[in-house]
Amino acid sequence: MAKEITSRSENYSQWYNDIVVKAGLADYSAVRGCMVIKPYGYAIWEKMRDQLDRMFKETGHQNAYFPLFIPKSFFSREAAHVEGFAKECAVVTHYRLKNDPNGKGVVVDDDAKLEEELVVRPTSETIIWNTYKSWIQSYRDLPILINQWANVVRWEMRTRLFLRTAEFLWQEGHTAHATKQEAVEEAERMIDVYATFAREWMAMPVVVGKKSEAERFAGAVVTYSIEALMQDGKALQAGTSHFLGQNFAKAFDVKFLNKEGRQEYVWATSWGVSTRLMGALVMTHSDDNGLVLPPKLAPIQVVFVPIYRKEEELSAITEVVQKLRNELHAKGITTDYDDRDNLKPGFKFAEHEMRGVPIRVAIGPKDLEKGTAEVARRDTLQKQFVDQDKLANTVENLLDEIQQNLYNRALEFRESKTVKVDSYDEFKKVIAEKGGFVLAHWDGTPETEAIIKEETKATIRCIPEDLPEEDGKCIVTGKPSKRRALFALAY
Repeated sequence: MAKEITSRSENYSQWYNDIVVKAGLADYSAVRGCMVIKPYGYAIWEKMRDQLDRMFKETGHQNAYFPLFIPKSFFSREAAHVEGFAKECAVVTHYRLKNDPNGKGVVVDDDAKLEEELVVRPTSETIIWNTYKSWIQSYRDLPILINQWANVVRWEMRTRLFLRTAEFLWQEGHTAHATKQEAVEEAERMIDVYATFAREWMAMPVVVGKKSEAERFAGAVVTYSIEALMQDGKALQAGTSHFLGQNFAKAFDVKFLNKEGRQEYVWATSWGVSTRLMGALVMTHSDDNGLVLPPKLAPIQVVFVPIYRKEEELSAITEVVQKLRNELHAKGITTDYDDRDNLKPGFKFAEHEMRGVPIRVAIGPKDLEKGTAEVARRDTLQKQFVDQDKLANTVENLLDEIQQNLYNRALEFRESKTVKVDSYDEFKKVIAEKGGFVLAHWDGTPETEAIIKEETKATIRCIPEDLPEEDGKCIVTGKPSKRRALFALAY
């Protein structure tokens, strides 16, 4: 089955597409630029969603839902916001179809034109802040800590499954605060939530930092991001959190009466991650044999495969497997029993390897005699024989070991592909020949940033928060610089 996958070294882009489709994560849709998320892929997304939802609620947030359609005029109220999204908006202009008088199906009814066009939600700041105006009168109404799980539409012409599609799933947090400090703390808290999720659940090391002015979210004062490095040396922005200042409060006239009895504008944040995380998961861990999943996000953590020739052998194996599955379930471990009788064990092994199941357990007649089972781990492809009475504890420990190994392996790769440079020539050479993360001094101007992007295609991914200040000179202009920026080619 692995032969069906293009190797990473041959064509990384095709390798990625092969895994997404052949591991059963997603499929192409009849609607150009959109995708179908298949049950297995959606099960992984559900695990991501459920864990993030718990983390949001632990930090005091509640879920709500706002309309899919946003009046076009709302986007005109915040200039930077409309400029940032104008080219990606899908617009509804009519509300009815009718039969074509010429008998050619249906056509838009010209008499059903909307008084005001509606934008299909690309992000919800405008509709939410218009709503918050009626919710907020006093400091006692603050803070408002709302999260929304939804779909959004951003009209993309060049699409890739999960990474960039016209419609995708995400969550978007929108919070309102009485003070600037509270809002900044909220934005920082949520980017840390994302970083924790990426590291502890996705086993994906990320760099946390602030975006440059040119890379900020449209309408934000400060944008924080988590940046991950994929196996082809390109960066992927995995999540963002924005301090919006009072921009949207002013645009929608959202004021509150403070404790001193004075009217002032509310302070805001927004933050989000999307099904793009699915693409990040694939590209961080998978190999030429297929998908590799961290156990915490695997829909099936352990699959049992019986090896038999006769029905009585299968019955005896099934009895043992059921006992072992019960022991694993008691530990909160998800399992499956692949007793399909129309497929050979070798095919099943390859299929579960392709789908990234962390642990495979094979049991045959000889194992029944010996009281053992063959345990294979997906991350290293290593196998070992384990006594059945020790299997539950062994598997539990192995799952933790696999989770940590995947993180360590990804971190080691990222560190091997992170380089500090002090000249523009060296910068260009690394970007062109090696890729990965490049730490370089930058003079802080959009003009220099634009030159670098135009000449190398590399962008500033973030200004890492854990890098200390360091005197240096901009690699392009030679002007003084206090801190290195993180550059990379990016998705």
